Amino acid sequence: MIIKTLVATLSSTLLVSAALASGTHAGGHHGEAASAIGQPGKATQVTRTVTVDMTDNMRFTPSKIDAKRGETIKFVVKNSGKIKHEMVFGTEQELKEHYEVMKKFPEMEHEDANQVNVLPGQTGELIWNFTQAGPVNFACLHVGHYEAGMVGMVTVAKKSASTAKK
Repeated sequence: MIIKTLVATLSSTLLVSAALASGTHAGGHHGEAASAIGQPGKATQVTRTVTVDMTDNMRFTPSKIDAKRGETIKFVVKNSGKIKHEMVFGTEQELKEHYEVMKKFPEMEHEDANQVNVLPGQTGELIWNFTQAGPVNFACLHVGHYEAGMVGMVTVAKKSASTAKK
């Protein structure tokens, strides 16, 4: 019985490690998908700041944000709750896959460019450049938070003709 448990645990660890290394982990580990949601932005290129509040009622405020293709936004992310929260950018599929990994390894700590972890009562920052038009999802992937509806979306519009000329 001990050997079966050990083999199962080791197999799970190897599968998760391989998945993370191969790029299915929502974060900075993938090339094509990362460009679909944008890329880390530079502080010198920030065009505006958006404040996002995270609460223990498992909501982001605002949960819907508009952006323009090419825009770099600094997100000031405040945790008004009493438990740890995070804001992670990704495609809907990436967030779901990452959440499944988090459910198996709830104490997993990670620092990727597409996320910010914020302790209760604290504030963090995330600077993101939206390189493609379309939806960019965000969520808190701590166990129970995603399922409770702690999700949001940035809708990235194509640049208008007048904006593109500038």
